[in-house]
Amino acid sequence: MTQTAPPPVQQPPAALTERPADPPAERSVRTIVSPLALAGRRGKVTYWSVFALVVVLFAFAFLFPVYWMVTGAMKPPEEVVRTPPTLVPDQWQVTGYTDAWDLMRLPTHLWNTVVQATGAWVLQIIFCTAAAYALSKLKPAFGKVILGGILATLMVPVQALVVPKYLTIADMPLIHVNLLNDPLAIWLPAVANAFNLYLLKRFFDQIPRDVLEAAEIDGAGKLRTLWSIVLPLSRPVLGVVSIFALVAVWQDFLWPLMVFSDTDKQPISVALVQLSQNVPLTVLIGAMVIASIPMVLMFLVFQRHIIAGISAGSTKG
Repeated sequence: MTQTAPPPVQQPPAALTERPADPPAERSVRTIVSPLALAGRRGKVTYWSVFALVVVLFAFAFLFPVYWMVTGAMKPPEEVVRTPPTLVPDQWQVTGYTDAWDLMRLPTHLWNTVVQATGAWVLQIIFCTAAAYALSKLKPAFGKVILGGILATLMVPVQALVVPKYLTIADMPLIHVNLLNDPLAIWLPAVANAFNLYLLKRFFDQIPRDVLEAAEIDGAGKLRTLWSIVLPLSRPVLGVVSIFALVAVWQDFLWPLMVFSDTDKQPISVALVQLSQNVPLTVLIGAMVIASIPMVLMFLVFQRHIIAGISAGSTKG
C-alpha cells in the first residue's frame, strides 16, 4: 500500500497568534504639587488661594502706579507733596487735567505726535514689507549679503547714529534740502528699521511655497500675490510691527528734541519736558495721564487685531 502524506497543517494568521502589544505606559507629569494632593478638598483650597493671591499681587504691582498717577492729578498741589502721602485724595478735583489741556497746549502737541507717528508707521509698513517680501520670496542676487548688512546695523548703538542722522537731515545729500522742523525728519529715519524688517522676513519665510505657487498658476503676479495672499496671512505680524513702530515714535525724546526747535511743532514727549518748569506738579501729572491715553487705546485696538488675525495667518497642510 502506498502511504499518503498527511495534509499540511495550516498556520493560523499572524494577527491571531501574536500577543497584543501592551498599552503604552502613561507618561508621568511632574509638578510642584502632586495630583493626589490636589484631588482633596484641602489641596484645592490651598491651590486656588495661592493662585488668587499671586494674581492679586501682580495686578496690584502693575495697576497701582497707574492709579497713583491718575489720582495724583486730582489732588491739590500741597496734598501731592504731603508726607506721608494720601492714597485717596481729600478733595477730588479735575483742575489738574483741565489746566494741563489749556496751559500746556496739549491738543497742538498731541496732533504733532499723531502726524509724526502715523507717517512713520505708514512708510515703515510699506517699505519694510516690500523689502522683507523681496528678501524672503523673490530671492534677489546677493540677498543674504544685503540682509546681513541690514542686520549689522542692529549692532551699532543708537547714540552713535544721532550725529550722522542729524547732519543728513540738516543737509540732504544730492538735493541739499533742510528737513529740520519738518515731519520728514521723523519719517525717513524711522523707515530704516532693521528689526521690524527681519521680523517680517521671518514670518514670510514660514508661508508655504505651495500657496504662492497656486497664486502664480492662477495668473497672479508678484505684486498681486503680495497684496492678495501674503498681506492677509500676515495680519498678526503686521499688528506687532505696527505697535513697535508707533510706540517707538511716540516715546522717542532725543531725536525730536534735536530736529524740532520750533515749539509749535514739537511732539508731546518733548513738550512735557520743555513746559514742565512753569506749571504745578498736578498739572504735569495730568498732562502725562492724557499723553498716555492714546498709547493705551492703540495697544488695545491692535491687540484685538492680532488675536483676530491668528486664524487668518494659519494655513492647512
